[in-house]
Amino acid sequence: MTSDTPSPDGAPSPYGAPLAEALAAGTVVLDGGMSNQLESAGHDLSDELWSARLLAERPEAITEAHLAYFEAGANVAITSSYQATFEGFAKRGISHEEAARLLALSVELAREAARQARDKGITQPLWVAASVGPYGAMLADGSEYRGRYGLSVAELERFHRPRLEVLAAAAPDVLALETVPDADEAEALLRAVRGLGMPVWLSYTVDGGQTRAGQPLDTAFALAADVDEVIAVGVNCCAPEDVDSAVATAARVTGKPVVVYPNSGEAWDARARAWKGHSSFAPEQVLGWRDSGARLIGGCCRVGPEAVASIARTLRTA
Repeated sequence: MTSDTPSPDGAPSPYGAPLAEALAAGTVVLDGGMSNQLESAGHDLSDELWSARLLAERPEAITEAHLAYFEAGANVAITSSYQATFEGFAKRGISHEEAARLLALSVELAREAARQARDKGITQPLWVAASVGPYGAMLADGSEYRGRYGLSVAELERFHRPRLEVLAAAAPDVLALETVPDADEAEALLRAVRGLGMPVWLSYTVDGGQTRAGQPLDTAFALAADVDEVIAVGVNCCAPEDVDSAVATAARVTGKPVVVYPNSGEAWDARARAWKGHSSFAPEQVLGWRDSGARLIGGCCRVGPEAVASIARTLRTA
């Protein structure tokens, strides 16, 4: 894992060896929740664009959030493009061209955080994953925790493809197809990444042994088993207690490395736009996930730099 792998433009990359090679060699630490880190820094994320609003208004805040996770020991920064879509930006009067610039900027901000991490003496391999959230994230009404939008696979593919093209052109290390609630949307995303020349991971949000839309996880994971672009498959934005069985199922069904980054255990109230309940996330849980096949491990909503630092220490000292 060197830090001088050529980037697409021929310049030295600050990230390291290809991520797929790293997963074959061991475990890679993901970052935590972007929104909670931005909120802890005093930023208001109460509108429908969520953290994507800061791409236009306070991009330096996003770089600072990524850097906090790199300093905590994360290897991978997941970009702030989860809720960034052409349709969502258009509702705010942002043109298609400007929206494309903001999507590409999300990748560059994570790269800048990696450069700053290197300047601070951080030597671990670093990668950038471009976040591709589900259709429901654009609706901003909690639909990503339900799925079943009333759209066909073809319609969902047409929605996702333009954003995927822009993000891929920005040359992240991997595309993170994340918080997918529905196997139909997963099928659409896997169609949409064809021909982009980018590795991807596919991560469902789940409830027990099913997707949020109610499909069995073995069926949902099987969609990715023979897709060459997929370097990892798993779950995110779910309760920690739902992870154990999902990791085992993903590993068994696909034979691929597993990606895992659950929430703190609190529940999202879409009407109040607030998290409720108590945290059930314990960093020592990650050892069981690793032993079951997880190779990309981190946290999602409400899991901050302190928890990510605990994950990194646990994995690197075990």
